[in-house]
Amino acid sequence: MRECYFKEYSNFLERDMEYAVFGSEGKLCLAFIEQDGHYYDYKNFGMIEAISPWIEKGIIKVVCVDSIDKETWSFEAGDPHKRIELHEKWYHYVIDELLPKYLPKGEKAMATGVSMGGFHAANVFFRRPDLFDIFLSLSGVFNADFFMHGYMDSLVYDNSPVHYLRNMPDDHPWRDLYEKSTIIACAGHGPFEEILLEGTEQLDRVLQEKNITHWFDYWGYDVTHDWCWWHKQMKYFLTYIFGEA
Repeated sequence: MRECYFKEYSNFLERDMEYAVFGSEGKLCLAFIEQDGHYYDYKNFGMIEAISPWIEKGIIKVVCVDSIDKETWSFEAGDPHKRIELHEKWYHYVIDELLPKYLPKGEKAMATGVSMGGFHAANVFFRRPDLFDIFLSLSGVFNADFFMHGYMDSLVYDNSPVHYLRNMPDDHPWRDLYEKSTIIACAGHGPFEEILLEGTEQLDRVLQEKNITHWFDYWGYDVTHDWCWWHKQMKYFLTYIFGEA
């Protein structure tokens, strides 16, 4: 399996950002890691090994994105507007700097993530379905209020899927693109999944209200908030999306 690491300057963030790429061809998959995690977690916690058959056969090419969550969503002692401004710069780093390096012209990417990575995957997918046509979240939460605790401004709204989807007009052009996409989320009922289960159910209800086709799958009471389950879920849903590898 081809494995590459990069450290490149971001004009949006005015700093160097690191990321890893696994594979050389196939559907581009942006992978977002758990809260406060880093790009190498997908490999270090065994996810790359778990999904290696799809990578090695050229079905998917995975770009593991680094986060700055500690400075934004997790920095609850900081000024909320400055936090969300910095997050928005990170969002544009992902969409306008990183993604164009790897997404072939005329194609669309897959966005996936675990835990808070599911939030990031949802946000890039639902904001830009012209660039993404597959969304897969494992144990995600999709309401910015979970991190902002009542603070709301236009940037927070623009980064809170349950808010902007709930208010999206029925004739919005993104609606048709959602219908042409694959939208999947999963959460368990086991220990440490409670908040993520609630968050997944909340987005599920919003999508149902908006009549947006999706599949949200709820696993058993033995399913915990841990990588061992995310490995199993990822393989299960990749098989559903792309077939056996």
